[in-house]
Amino acid sequence: MSEGPAAPVPMSPLPMSPVPSASVTPVFVRLKLSLLRNGLRRSSGRRAAYVASLVVVLLFAALQLLGLIALRGNAHAVNVTVLLTAVLGLGWAVMPLFFPGGDETLDATRLVMLPLRPRPLVRALLVASLVGIGPLFTLCLLVGSVVSTAHGAAAYATGVVAVALSLLLCVALARAVATANLRLLTSRKGRDLAVLSGLVIAVGAQLVNFGAQRLGSSSLSALDPVVDVLRWVPPASALGAVDSVSGGAYATAAAQLALTAGALAALLSSWRRSLTRLMTSPDGSTIQAAASGRDAGSRSSGLGGLLPAGRTGTVMERSLRYVWRDPKTKAAWATSLAIGLIVPVFNALQGTGSIYFACFAAGMLGIQMYNQFGQDTSAFWMVAMTISSTADAYAELRARALALLVVTLPYATLVTVLTTALLGDWAALPEALGLSFALLGAMLATGAWSSARFPYSIPQEGHKNVAPGQAGLAWISIFGGMVAAALLCAPVIALTVWLNVSPDGGSRTWLLLPVGTAYGALVTFAGLRLAAPRTARRLPEILAAVSKG
Repeated sequence: MSEGPAAPVPMSPLPMSPVPSASVTPVFVRLKLSLLRNGLRRSSGRRAAYVASLVVVLLFAALQLLGLIALRGNAHAVNVTVLLTAVLGLGWAVMPLFFPGGDETLDATRLVMLPLRPRPLVRALLVASLVGIGPLFTLCLLVGSVVSTAHGAAAYATGVVAVALSLLLCVALARAVATANLRLLTSRKGRDLAVLSGLVIAVGAQLVNFGAQRLGSSSLSALDPVVDVLRWVPPASALGAVDSVSGGAYATAAAQLALTAGALAALLSSWRRSLTRLMTSPDGSTIQAAASGRDAGSRSSGLGGLLPAGRTGTVMERSLRYVWRDPKTKAAWATSLAIGLIVPVFNALQGTGSIYFACFAAGMLGIQMYNQFGQDTSAFWMVAMTISSTADAYAELRARALALLVVTLPYATLVTVLTTALLGDWAALPEALGLSFALLGAMLATGAWSSARFPYSIPQEGHKNVAPGQAGLAWISIFGGMVAAALLCAPVIALTVWLNVSPDGGSRTWLLLPVGTAYGALVTFAGLRLAAPRTARRLPEILAAVSKG
């Protein structure tokens, strides 16, 4: 009789020792270094650009460090250091919005498939963010600020804490802003922001230049009211704590450091929540965009209802939509609008302006008439199919000019009136407006002719505004047209000079407003009439030129 199978012998479970989880922070630091190293291996040009930027940044940081150290002992040195730290924090906050592709580790959605918890991920990304030129530059300025304001061992000890808190706060601020706006930065609007970054930097540089000139005419004590507020705003409050310790106000310094530390903790918590939401929630932006597109398509356009009927209204609406939707066109318009306002207004504020600087707005906006067909790119063939005669070409050019006038006329008038108000020279307003309108008409005329004679393509990708091999056409079109426009305005300019130098002409300068307006309208009409037949004859050449991008 066979025995049954033996019963299994129960085995006592082995004691399970907890397996320590390895920190991901060193992995992310090595990842950041690998991304940097592999990026430099792509081309020698990229390596040369990186080395050149590194040398320039380090040289500038060294000069700033020496300047801050030389400021030591000045009674108002804290004004500079606190303001500088506040500007650094602002720069770290806004730069990710305009340069989202500058750091590939900013895109946290690439880590969605990895089994990572939010808290160690935040810590690892924060430490990895300290690797780079930007943190090194910030560290140099913060160290120089501490040396400039610290007096005594306690102040230097506070300075070490202040530098660490300020640097971490700046880096965390950049990361939090980038994570919270990642959906925007990877969308079309985000690309628009990147295109507009040059404009923001130019405007910001002009504001800084204006502030420096105003400060140069006074002493550092003029910053006292601003610094009294900023020394309680992180990260500038950390540098304010160093000055407070130097003055013996230990309780105030503790409050300022606590404020900076609290802001850092709150920022890290907000960053962690944004990161969790980003990596766990589905991306419904495409569905939402499609739904909004269907809703928009089912409604009649409000803009179209305000424009003339027929071809004129259709072309005007298309041109205005280019201004609003096309990134390159939007950037060009925004730059012209900003510079056209900044140059006359800032010169008037500085006391060095002239009423004739207001014509700068008309000149900058008139440039938008040049290369009208380049913004259509290869889609110009649809426009070409609707042009079968000189009359059709004239209607097309006239509608595009009218679309520009919808914006340029009121804006040029606004800039002229604002410049006149700042200068207090209301008697010169009519002649300034007359000159602006004449210049605008001349640029519309030469722009229409140049669009037909020297068209060139505008690449849709990248930051270049001219296709390879067409730079000469762009220079001839824009600068040649500007010179021709100035020559066309010569009669109005001569009349202005004659009325201002003649003994009894000053009382008749108001005539320049109707004369300049009529002359601008006449020149525009003549320019469109001359450009229309050339446009109708050169449709294949124009299409070939604007399709190269």
